[in-house]
Amino acid sequence: MVSTMSLLPPFIRASRVPRKLSRPVGGPPADDEVFLDAPDDRLGPALVAAGRGEYRPAAELLAATRTSADWENRDRYARRLAAFARSRDEWYEAWRTASPYEPDALLVGAQLAVDRAWQSPARAELLRQVSPLITAAAHGDDRDPVPWRIALDHARGAQAGPKYFEQLWEAAVRRAPHHYGCHVAALRYLASFWHGSHRECFDFADLAAQDAPAGSLVQALPARAAFAYLTEGGGLSTLPRERLDAAADRAIALSALFPAAAPWPAEVRNKLMYVLVRLERWPDAGEQLRLIGPYATSFPWDRFSDDPLGRFLEVRDEVRRKAASHPRSERTGRARSGDH
Repeated sequence: MVSTMSLLPPFIRASRVPRKLSRPVGGPPADDEVFLDAPDDRLGPALVAAGRGEYRPAAELLAATRTSADWENRDRYARRLAAFARSRDEWYEAWRTASPYEPDALLVGAQLAVDRAWQSPARAELLRQVSPLITAAAHGDDRDPVPWRIALDHARGAQAGPKYFEQLWEAAVRRAPHHYGCHVAALRYLASFWHGSHRECFDFADLAAQDAPAGSLVQALPARAAFAYLTEGGGLSTLPRERLDAAADRAIALSALFPAAAPWPAEVRNKLMYVLVRLERWPDAGEQLRLIGPYATSFPWDRFSDDPLGRFLEVRDEVRRKAASHPRSERTGRARSGDH
């Protein structure tokens, strides 16, 4: 029997295209100026072309991320392109037929196969059948960590054991020690393996963030652990409040490094705003709302509503009201402790 704590040390080794807004950036957008899962300026044209049945812009976009080792965007774009192909796959099938061994086509194909299998009641069995597609994507470019992130997600869905998962993890971090997608996949596996033991998941997230550069998305990993705890852990009673605040503070510092009202950091900020709302840190939540601008994301709001955009707008209204009535402490910059 493998001890659950023995897993920790190896892990720590290493839509639509929005129109131009009619108001200045930084001003509060109206409800009809808020977009859900808006693509950035690079992904948008590729999705428009895919809608016309053309695959070449998507192929060129992913090839550019591979050439520049832009792994975070590569991961993000592969997910979005695979999601588009789930509902309209003619353009992808044309791409796969024309370039069956192209690393970028293999990557989207692996993500697409995992996504499709994940929705089935026979998930574990179907996921085992798509393993060869993930292996082919991993062989497409040996530097690329994104197929290994897909493999980590696949292992969780297929209920793989910890020894096999650790082998995948070591392969992933050998390619990109601070790749956010791989860390999220590991965090989610550990949450499943530990059956919701949030303290161990926080340990993993905190140590990973401490080891990562200040501008790495891994700085948002503790806030991801806080989100899981707040949505699945039954409130604020198990972990010290200070630990949740520290996770939020890390993500706030990271968010401040990104441009305001930009689509690509939107998911980090939407998730962070949810955490701040649950912690009743209203002024901080209001600042994230300003930085989010018009860019709502399905995650995390689709966890609570079939209408994630509508839920975002409801929370946005609440944040505006509460932030206006909750002053900051001059010493810490947070809302006064009596307001929590």
